Amino acid sequence: MIELNLLFELSIFGLIIGFVSAFFGIGGGTLLVPSLMYLGFEIKYAIGISVVQMVFSSTFASYLNVKKGMSIAKEGLILGLGGFIGAQGSGFVVHFFPSMVLNLIFLFSVSLAIMKFFKSPEISDKEEINSKIVLFLVGMFVGLIAISIGVGGGLFLTPILVGFLHYDVKKAVSMSLFYIIFSSTSGFISLARFGYIHYDKGLIVGITSLIGVYFGIKMSHKTNKKLHKKLILTLYIIIFCMTFNKLFF
Repeated sequence: MIELNLLFELSIFGLIIGFVSAFFGIGGGTLLVPSLMYLGFEIKYAIGISVVQMVFSSTFASYLNVKKGMSIAKEGLILGLGGFIGAQGSGFVVHFFPSMVLNLIFLFSVSLAIMKFFKSPEISDKEEINSKIVLFLVGMFVGLIAISIGVGGGLFLTPILVGFLHYDVKKAVSMSLFYIIFSSTSGFISLARFGYIHYDKGLIVGITSLIGVYFGIKMSHKTNKKLHKKLILTLYIIIFCMTFNKLFF
């Protein structure tokens, strides 16, 4: 039985993470995993709860994006299939790598994303790189690394799509959310095999996140691209500082 205080805290996290996920095109684990660690969850179980939440939020957010007319299915499906395959290795990585190593991978990945995203324009003047092979390999690599540290992949995928493959920032955010459906579902299967899923707590966060997702998508479509990019970059910096503080202080 979940304590009332913990139930309330998980519900609040769900609402906030749902909004953040939808607005920024991320799985939510970048914020949820450090937050759960502050509540006392060991990182491997925090990752498990985060993955359950991602399945809920990314599926609903992608549905809302399609209703808004975003065309993401073709390239997103290729990325997603790669992510599904890559994320199958996440349970192995989480099981055999120490928590400190996972934390350091997380910090390094966030810092890399901040640097690359800072240098990238919100609207590229170059042609999109939409090679099926490139998209599949990118999806597979991101799926393995991202799910292993408790994030859906949007944290890495959005900067890659914008900075390396020259996608428009709005399209990159929508594609990242669609991608997370595949990577998080695969990660859920893999982590469940190793016993790192708290189903009850994950369901609470996941279900309450749907309310936040609804408002996050509405706000995302109303925000101009330049401001949207600045806000995403700000979030990355906050996440980095939170994780760094938890790890070293």
